[in-house]
Amino acid sequence: MLHIVACIKQVPDTKVIKMNPKTNTMDRASAPAILNPYDAHAVEEAVRLKNKYGGTVSVVTMGPPPAVKAIRKCIEIGADEGYMISDRAFAGADTLATSYALTKAINKISEIKPVDLIICGKMTIDGDTGQVGPGIARRLDIPPLTSVNKVVEINKEDGNMVVHRKLEDGYEVVQTTLPCLLSVEKEINEVPYSSFPNMLKAARYQPVIWSVNDLEDIDRKQLGLKGSPTIVAKVWAPPKPEGGKLLEGNADEQVQQLLSVVLERKELFAEMRGSK
Repeated sequence: MLHIVACIKQVPDTKVIKMNPKTNTMDRASAPAILNPYDAHAVEEAVRLKNKYGGTVSVVTMGPPPAVKAIRKCIEIGADEGYMISDRAFAGADTLATSYALTKAINKISEIKPVDLIICGKMTIDGDTGQVGPGIARRLDIPPLTSVNKVVEINKEDGNMVVHRKLEDGYEVVQTTLPCLLSVEKEINEVPYSSFPNMLKAARYQPVIWSVNDLEDIDRKQLGLKGSPTIVAKVWAPPKPEGGKLLEGNADEQVQQLLSVVLERKELFAEMRGSK
């Protein structure tokens, strides 16, 4: 029986979020909080593997109390248990500090039931780094497999599994030992609508919430802002495209218009030569 842990995060919906022009930061209050879309596919894959091989799916997250909603969404998808670490000591964490805190949480989950497989989404839509999953694997000293778009088979008795990793021109077949960590692409599956029984279970579900004092053998210097070497110097919204210019007239007239435009933008050719 497998015990699969999916790492998830509650993020602002970046389709509607606005930037604060004064602080150059994301105005998180301007957008609803949702389960990171890549993580939904990670949970869905964990549930599919549980249904195929038997076992349990746990989800774990780090965040403020409202992040409980993201765990309940995972229960809707089919996860069995949810764990959240929530404490002001975790605030301001970058990917390095986040991977450290989540590793400590996974270690505590392993004491309850040993973990065979960890699945993460490819990245979060508010950070786009894809660093937390490999960071967890490095700290746990287990193999990380990124860009996974298919799980071929799991053989727990032999302690290995086979997956497909997405490449630019295809995919590669990789066999790895268990336990390991996968970060998965969206195309690995489709997340279906939740069943009514799962929705009822999720509405009543209360996850296990741990503070920093509940985690064992933890170095507080590696948590939150103190444990985060990343420095964001500036954030800004890219300028909106000005739009194209429509060339009119016959072919000769359009060529003349195009040459005029090119000659007016000689600096573009200087930039191209400089980039070589």
